[in-house]
Amino acid sequence: MTTTEGTIRLTQYARGGGCACKIPPGELEDVVAGLAVAPSASGAEVLIGLETGDDAAVVRVPDDGPAVVATADFFTPVVDDPYDWGRIAAANALSDVYAVGGRPLVAVNLLAWPRDVLSFDLAREVLRGGLDVAAEAGCHVGGGHSVDDAEPKYGMAVTGIADPGRLLRNDRGRAGLPLSLTKPLGVGVLNNRHKATGEVFAEAVRTMVTLNRDASEAALKAGVECATDVTGFGLLGHLYKLARASNVTAVVDTAAVPYLDGAWQAVRDGFVSGGTRRNLAWVDPHTDFGNIDEETRLLLADAQTSGGLLVAGEIPGAPVIGELVPRREHTLVIR
Repeated sequence: MTTTEGTIRLTQYARGGGCACKIPPGELEDVVAGLAVAPSASGAEVLIGLETGDDAAVVRVPDDGPAVVATADFFTPVVDDPYDWGRIAAANALSDVYAVGGRPLVAVNLLAWPRDVLSFDLAREVLRGGLDVAAEAGCHVGGGHSVDDAEPKYGMAVTGIADPGRLLRNDRGRAGLPLSLTKPLGVGVLNNRHKATGEVFAEAVRTMVTLNRDASEAALKAGVECATDVTGFGLLGHLYKLARASNVTAVVDTAAVPYLDGAWQAVRDGFVSGGTRRNLAWVDPHTDFGNIDEETRLLLADAQTSGGLLVAGEIPGAPVIGELVPRREHTLVIR
């Protein structure tokens, strides 16, 4: 039977939700290990590629114009409302462009839909949500690609531009720089609670649909060179990649990290995804946790969807949650 809007919970049609459904970071690194970008006959130069697992690919074209930024991101439903899911997925895909200091120009939709199970009226709402967020970003949407699939999935492939001399990269961290975080943590456990109970967390939705455009522009204005966005690998996973690529150690002050209302209760009640636990297991051998309790560790590793920017520097409105220091025995130190 085909179901229609108002009679269904989209999150029940997927094993995982949002960025928590990513392939675990350690497994993904094994998959791409040894892969290299072939030289381009066009003469274009890869400025950001596979080497450090950065957020988007950036290529400098030969005519000394702006660099081209390319990325793609899609995932299973993270909330039940189809319009909100579309908005969240689009904001998340656009975030990769902002995370490298770029400006999105055009996107194409990526849609997988169980056409014999879910109404296309729902799919239309998903696409409408994506279109509205892209319009807010000043990014054109030009069609896309769709497949019939057992699980619904949605996202975008986005192309943008950036100044090749003013990129944000995850391998440009330096000892002595503060670490700032532009959105609170906790959407992962709240989305997991939503999937299990149907409870709606409006603050989490607002956070996820908020573009990282202003944060990216503020970072560039402040002269920041190092940043990444916080998504499926959690704060700890993305910070570990940044510190490892920059050959520094990152120290996190847990008392300074912001969280969404309800996040602590959600983790205490056990609404922790498998993706979050895999994130924690991945960074654990490289982290000095001191006497930090398990609940705090899980929230720091919480698989975020459309999270904020993690900036090696200070920008207005973003709390400083730690600092980069010269390389120590551990890549991460949590206090």
